[in-house]
Amino acid sequence: MLKKNLHEIRDPIHVFVRLDSTERKVLDSRPFQRLRHIHQLGMTYLLYPGATHRRFEHSLGVMELASRVFDVVTRPDALTDEIRNLLPEIADEDKRRYWRRVLRMAALCHDLGHLPFSHAAEKELLPEGWDHEKLTRELICGRELQDIWDEATPPLRNGDLVKLAVGPEKAADLIFTPGESVLAEIIVGDAFGVDRMDYLLRDSHHTGVAYGRFDHYRLIDTLRILTAPPSDTSEPDRSGSREPALGVEEGGLQSAEALLLARYFMYSQVYLHPVRRIYDIHLRDFLREWLSNGVFPTDLEGHLAWTDNEIGAALSKSSGDSSQKGHEHSRRIVSHEHFKRLYVPSGDDLKINPEAGLAVFSCVKHDFGSEKVRYDQYAEKGQVYEFPVLTQENRSVSSTSISQVLGSMPLASVDCVFVDRKLLTKAKSWLAEHKASIIRLEAETP
Repeated sequence: MLKKNLHEIRDPIHVFVRLDSTERKVLDSRPFQRLRHIHQLGMTYLLYPGATHRRFEHSLGVMELASRVFDVVTRPDALTDEIRNLLPEIADEDKRRYWRRVLRMAALCHDLGHLPFSHAAEKELLPEGWDHEKLTRELICGRELQDIWDEATPPLRNGDLVKLAVGPEKAADLIFTPGESVLAEIIVGDAFGVDRMDYLLRDSHHTGVAYGRFDHYRLIDTLRILTAPPSDTSEPDRSGSREPALGVEEGGLQSAEALLLARYFMYSQVYLHPVRRIYDIHLRDFLREWLSNGVFPTDLEGHLAWTDNEIGAALSKSSGDSSQKGHEHSRRIVSHEHFKRLYVPSGDDLKINPEAGLAVFSCVKHDFGSEKVRYDQYAEKGQVYEFPVLTQENRSVSSTSISQVLGSMPLASVDCVFVDRKLLTKAKSWLAEHKASIIRLEAETP
């Protein structure tokens, strides 16, 4: 490609991101420009003042990292004959160029469907069966972006873009080849997805904490496309080959462990911070009352019309006028009068009653009123980070067989009862008197 057809845009994490003319059209489109007005971390800036970054720059970073990973794992010296036979998408140079463009576009578009303030209340504020991945899919196949795909040389198939942008789990109705599954893994994979790499590095940078940092240069340089080790429980296909997946050379295993530990620390210290969580709860309560029918629209024009700007203006207006819908919830946000943490179950409490948090919440709500109390519970599902590792003896082995860290990776969780700050002192005294009996009673109830 001629240099005059390249555009450069500066990104605070990755210095310069180079775009060709087609990518620039995507960047200038309404769906992508909307991401300039969607905060990456919702209302976290009320807690960490530097966390004002947006989905716009995150998407650029994901595209840049996806390109780096693709170039590393598809280098001729990084591919075995077995992998070339399994993945025709990268064995042929013309196909390789096509899929590299698809990967970059999919990475650029992977977050188009996010609601205002990102994940603050997605599940509760979309109709049943909808999530931001489905909205992303609709936008990728929508008229405005479809015109760009058609004008590309060669034209890009929107089905290929959808597969790589959302992955097999969120596009279960589509049939993925092994190569398409690996390319989707580059963006949305649990272990090495560049979406995760970028948000950890970026969120750590903007919040001013060190938890999310890891050596992504070393990690990317050691990534490889590998087949599952012989001891893996997965079954070979009819040809006798096993499904390929993203793996890592043994020398990069510590960088992979650092990535997953960074994720745990960012969740436990930033994403699940109680003040951050209660602001999300207040925002969700506000939007339930303020939005028509209590949900965001899912038609493309309606979706594109909503950003943080419109919600922020509504919060400001509602907070100053008691006759407005959602006034109490917006006032708490705008005036920084969020509910305060009343109770988090201790280890001893959980030994007596694994549902101690819910038991206390039910009783506090009964005695103090449902409008004065909120309960927040989230626990990661148990997950084994198993991926192939290429040893120095050129053998593919399971990550869990050689990493003690991966086998003991902790799970981030939150279990918290909040109460109106005006009642906090009274509620604490009440809880000190009744907690033991509440936990025991609930535990003994059949």
